Amino acid sequence: MVFTMPALAIVKYWRQLCVLLLFSTAVSAGTFTVQSAQVSKIGNGYVLSATVKYPLTPRVKEALENGVPIVFSQQFELIKNTSILGKYWQWQDTLWAAELRYELRYHALSQQYVLQAIDTGHQRNFLSLEGALQSLGNIDKLSLPPEYLTDTDTLILRLRSGIDLHALPTVMRPGALVSTKWQLTSPWMEAQWY
Repeated sequence: MVFTMPALAIVKYWRQLCVLLLFSTAVSAGTFTVQSAQVSKIGNGYVLSATVKYPLTPRVKEALENGVPIVFSQQFELIKNTSILGKYWQWQDTLWAAELRYELRYHALSQQYVLQAIDTGHQRNFLSLEGALQSLGNIDKLSLPPEYLTDTDTLILRLRSGIDLHALPTVMRPGALVSTKWQLTSPWMEAQWY
């Protein structure tokens, strides 16, 4: 098979684009931060309280102010950590995983930000973007599933948060998936047990 020069140029272009995409997502990950996370015993159960900071990039703010709804995802995993050979070899098994999703949109007519829990439909209005993001980042006494919490000494609860880029309008999705201005997912953070 003989390749013409334009075909080789196209292959080279796509290879460079793939390398650029891999590099750009690796460099920019972790802009959101889980600042604190604690699991506390209340009565017979356990609850999670956490604080997440959401510094938005100018590109995300611009999209929001132009009427594009932004979906935030808060992900939780409860992991059983079993020690096989002391601290040198451990087996981890995910017992429970959950995701809370929130949609944030700006209503230009009322000049308010509306934060809606996608699962329940419950919504709150805010006069400022900062107020909406602060409320979104305040996870207060989230109940954990009691069936997995009999032996908390071997459990790890971790969480992270980010923007669901696949929930963006179809025309914006390809650009957002490759842009460092949209790669804001926090790294996983383990909660402290009290």
